[in-house]
Amino acid sequence: MKSQDKLTTTLCGVAGEYFVAAELSRRGYVASLTLRNTRGIDLLASNANATKTVGIQVKTNQADRRDWILNKKAEVEDAENLFYVFVRLNQTGTPAFHVVPRATVANLVRTGHQAWLKAPGKGGRAHVDSSVRKFNDAKDQYLGRWELLGLD
Repeated sequence: MKSQDKLTTTLCGVAGEYFVAAELSRRGYVASLTLRNTRGIDLLASNANATKTVGIQVKTNQADRRDWILNKKAEVEDAENLFYVFVRLNQTGTPAFHVVPRATVANLVRTGHQAWLKAPGKGGRAHVDSSVRKFNDAKDQYLGRWELLGLD
């Protein structure tokens, strides 16, 4: 495959999951990919002695953008040991990882969507609500923040 070719959405997502598992392993954690039917959790990660475990949902994009498309379910705060890892598959071949607690994502997505609904759209018309949500880390606040997982 040529470097300028884009992966399919499915392959992009799978690549992101494996990159996250590899990075966790490189850092000395135990990472296990879940079965495809595990809703909302793509990986389980634990410290080496399995005394702390977190669930991780991986979202991947293929650009150098710092935003990812989510759905309305992202507004739900499930548990404190759930996280998102947002992956950017950069042209350099070295992915960038944005590690964010699920509760933080829920709050940011919810408030961001409400602000978008209140803002005027094209021609001053009101935006029409949909299930699409967006997470953005434009200032790289969560870039490489593996310590947020609390596995040490």
